[in-house]
Amino acid sequence: MTVATLDPRALRDAFGAFVTGVTIVTARDDAGKPIGFTANSFTSVSLDPPLLLICLARSSRNFATMTGTKNFAVNILSESQKDLSNTFARPVEDRFATASWLDAPKGSPVFADVAAWFECSMQEVIEAGDHVILLGRIEAFDNSGLNGLGYARGGYFTPMLAAKAVSAAAEGDIVVGAVLERRGEIYLVGDDVLSLAGCVVASGDPVAALTSRLEDLTGLSVKTGFLYSVYENKTDGRQHVVYHALADGDQAPREGRFLLPGALASAKFDSGATADIVNRFVLESSIGNFGVYVGNETAGKVHPISMKGPNP
Repeated sequence: MTVATLDPRALRDAFGAFVTGVTIVTARDDAGKPIGFTANSFTSVSLDPPLLLICLARSSRNFATMTGTKNFAVNILSESQKDLSNTFARPVEDRFATASWLDAPKGSPVFADVAAWFECSMQEVIEAGDHVILLGRIEAFDNSGLNGLGYARGGYFTPMLAAKAVSAAAEGDIVVGAVLERRGEIYLVGDDVLSLAGCVVASGDPVAALTSRLEDLTGLSVKTGFLYSVYENKTDGRQHVVYHALADGDQAPREGRFLLPGALASAKFDSGATADIVNRFVLESSIGNFGVYVGNETAGKVHPISMKGPNP
């Protein structure tokens, strides 16, 4: 895509390919009231002097306060703080009401159980198109040692769960599959017995292999997104890793078919694991709150995640 034909939505999606952490930026307004918002446009800048930056949209409701404040804090969320991230990404009247927090030395709110926090004095506000860059000089910080919460392509992920998939791939052949979605319909292969699309991967990048397989089967453009299930199948002795993916295009797929959730109530699947994955996805899609399953084909735990998250 050339500069002359840049689509802002497509550009935002492309920026979303970069895996980031998730932060909540906090300060106090002129009346001393705490304010805060979720952001993933955060970067360390310098050790000497100690500097960091965040990017703030001019359309932000906190624009005037943040560009006029003398001090602010950046809270790097830990992988158990997805709900906190969502709270501060939404237009909630009192975002701090249910959060556990204290004042940093200069009065900026910092949250309990974050991976790390930094309190800064404002060094400079730099003009940057439809955003401004807030350059902060670090005055105080703390590092808890907890893993940070990750964010990419519109969804959260946790490093611990992602590591399980990488570990599984390193141990030998794995089966990678996808809950491939297009405008609410789910892609499945087979006639009388339905299964998720996927492939066996012995080496290389499993996500790239899966995306290529999905595009070959459907003839559509596919974006593979967040991790959805990691489980050991005792029947075939293999690790199975399932991702959520999105298909783009209106034409019918070369093979397989897209089905509405209502058509799956009486469907027959190739395994109980597939049935569980599809049924869970149908339920979670209806409420917009997703999870990552880790375990085996009969027992495990769903770790909640969400598709709602920070703005860059």
